[in-house]
Amino acid sequence: MTGWRWAMIAGLTLTIPTVAAADDWPQWMGPHRDNVWRESGIIKKFPTGGPKVLWRTLISGGYAGPAVADGRVFITDYVTIDDVKVDNFDRKEFTGQERIQCLDEATGHVLWAHEYPVKYTISYPAGPRCTPNVEKNRVYMLGAEGNLVCLNTADGKVIWAHDLKSEYGTKAPLWGYAAHPLIDGDNLLCLAGGLDSHIVAFSKHDGKEVWRSTTSPEQGYSPPTIFKHGGVRQLILLRPNAVSSLDPETGKEYWSIPYEASISIIMSPVMVGDYLYVAGHSNRNVLIQMDPTKPAATEVWHDKQNIICPVNVQPIVDGNTLYGMDQKGVMRAVSIPDGERLWETHAPIGRRVADSETVFIVRHEDRYILFNELGELLFAHLSPEGYTEIDRVKVIEQTNTALGRDVVWSMPAFANKHAYIRNDKEIICVDLAN
Repeated sequence: MTGWRWAMIAGLTLTIPTVAAADDWPQWMGPHRDNVWRESGIIKKFPTGGPKVLWRTLISGGYAGPAVADGRVFITDYVTIDDVKVDNFDRKEFTGQERIQCLDEATGHVLWAHEYPVKYTISYPAGPRCTPNVEKNRVYMLGAEGNLVCLNTADGKVIWAHDLKSEYGTKAPLWGYAAHPLIDGDNLLCLAGGLDSHIVAFSKHDGKEVWRSTTSPEQGYSPPTIFKHGGVRQLILLRPNAVSSLDPETGKEYWSIPYEASISIIMSPVMVGDYLYVAGHSNRNVLIQMDPTKPAATEVWHDKQNIICPVNVQPIVDGNTLYGMDQKGVMRAVSIPDGERLWETHAPIGRRVADSETVFIVRHEDRYILFNELGELLFAHLSPEGYTEIDRVKVIEQTNTALGRDVVWSMPAFANKHAYIRNDKEIICVDLAN
């Protein structure tokens, strides 16, 4: 087992870039990259027979969730005649077209599509991993082999593009480029790889490099994350061999704490007060205390047992409690900073034939909306006292495989009282309006 699977799908960033209207879902994990859906007027329970599916549009394979902005839905996939439903960790070569499509949000009709040929040499080659980033009239896409493209949202015309592998002298990680880029002011922050270019800041306007920083054994899979702490904005990177903090304006390093997960760190860091929590596969985890007066940090503890070490699913914080799916396929609640496990349950998905069972977690008002790898939407209450399920319904089929079982491993988008959910055959729009 490895940590790549979460990297395909998921993480947490609390910087708030300029985004579309609050009702949209213009990037990975929503407008504020915190997995909180802030719309009101959403149903409390599912209607008899399930919620209405407003439209269905055929697509091809991929792990990337959709982005929704300004009346459009953006979705990426990999179009190929090769059999990419491959359930192992081998690198093999596949030929096809990586694609981004722009759909009409009301009907699901394809407004435009942009595609380019790319050979996949990655494990689990179903398709792209990163949700598009949409800001005003531009959409940014990062493909699984490192093709970074900026397009006009109106017609799909390419504004600028980079081939990260060739330009930075590197290769794709085993499980592909999976760290969602981050819009920060005038820059687009993206893990590139190569010497002194683990992370690169590109001008979001013309694609020119603004700065590059740090060297790492591999890109890793954790998205760049910005927190304001210690009187400054800190760009937190979870490199395969360290947790580090950079100045997001220049790339200059503030601090670095050596730390190595068994594969690499794959979740985005989570802040709870002054504490930064990071975890990966094989019960590797670390809690870091950040200095509230300056950009500095110290390790508090590491490698606690029986807490939350995610593989597929980004944990979410509510108060001092962290909720998430552990690599063992169980949902847990953990208090921070003591690392005490408050409870655990298999209830959101049940017990399957292998570990790393996947349930994506979004907070909505006083409850949570979950989407599990069985293709089910759930409403539930999560609290330090326990898990209470309200309702659930099957909405989409499992079209891929992992560890010998059928799964759907893609994070939905929630916008305009709808859920937008994809598998490797279709994307659907589910009505959740009250």
